Amino acid sequence: MATIPRGATVAVTGAAGFIGGWVVRFLLDKGYRVRACVRDIDDPDRTDFLRAMPGYASGRLSLHAADLDNAGCFDDIFRGCHGVCHVSHISGYDDVEYVRMVCDHIIDSVNKSETVNRVIVTSSIAAIITEGDINELVRRPVLYEDRSPDEDNPKRTPEKGHGYAIGKLLAQRSFADAAERSGRWDAITCCPADNVGPIQSPHQKDMGPWQHNIELMLLGAYEQTPAYRPWMTVDVRDTAACQIGLLESVDVQNGERYIAWSTDTRNVEDVCASIDRLLPELGHDTPEVTDPFPDRIKAREEELRGIWAGCELRNDRIRAVTSVTFRPLDDSIRDCIESLLTVAKVQPRRKPGFKPGS
Repeated sequence: MATIPRGATVAVTGAAGFIGGWVVRFLLDKGYRVRACVRDIDDPDRTDFLRAMPGYASGRLSLHAADLDNAGCFDDIFRGCHGVCHVSHISGYDDVEYVRMVCDHIIDSVNKSETVNRVIVTSSIAAIITEGDINELVRRPVLYEDRSPDEDNPKRTPEKGHGYAIGKLLAQRSFADAAERSGRWDAITCCPADNVGPIQSPHQKDMGPWQHNIELMLLGAYEQTPAYRPWMTVDVRDTAACQIGLLESVDVQNGERYIAWSTDTRNVEDVCASIDRLLPELGHDTPEVTDPFPDRIKAREEELRGIWAGCELRNDRIRAVTSVTFRPLDDSIRDCIESLLTVAKVQPRRKPGFKPGS
């Protein structure tokens, strides 16, 4: 299937989001024309940072109102585009029919466009590693693109907290199947890991768990991660670069998916401790982690940490088809902190008696 031309027009759904905003910025940097899709173009809190980007004043970047829940909302936006980066989250993932409905009407708009060659579908590592039985990670510990959760496990239900992973797999398959039926465009899935890195707008500190967790650390409180899973990280800027790399690549085929992660892992308490190590000038008063889990889970802490430690993270495929070089986690944490301080004006908890600049 044909890739998109250099300088073509690309639509980005979820353009006001943490990932989407960086996809927009990097597409502009590479000379593309961008149609940024947001729910409300008149909400300055979410769109002013887009209007401040190079390209907006000239018209190379345009903003478009689109509510994912409304069929046909992308018909006019996608017409004339060669590529679509579908980054946006939907309202919820626990209703399979709702997820399918949203996918179907986005696909319908792609088909109606008659110009879109490639769609990049943003999924998640949840679609690869989230298991109804965590011991499945012992049986199949290599985390790479061909791995999928055990879908026959009876505990793998929305009621058990697996709606997100189920919904992401459904979206991946829906777009790939529709593209195959079309024969005119292809769908490539990008599965980002735990996105860490700088925000571009204050509202983005709340648009994803990982940068929000770092905000909580700065403020003096944070919780242990479920099942004692370490952070499996990727810089948000590298996620955006992966999306664009997949959009441009001549080495990918319809239905393929690629994991975007650096393969760096770090326990949440060590992420918090990194703040003072990386930015001692901040005088951050490192808080203790809160463990909110029931005793039956706490009793398994050593076992669960051992399971995660036995996993092997691979990113061979994304590196083979794109030119992305993944940033070290320390860089991502530092840049995230500094953006939270400067962009969102977060006021960190400091050590007793510490005076900034002393």
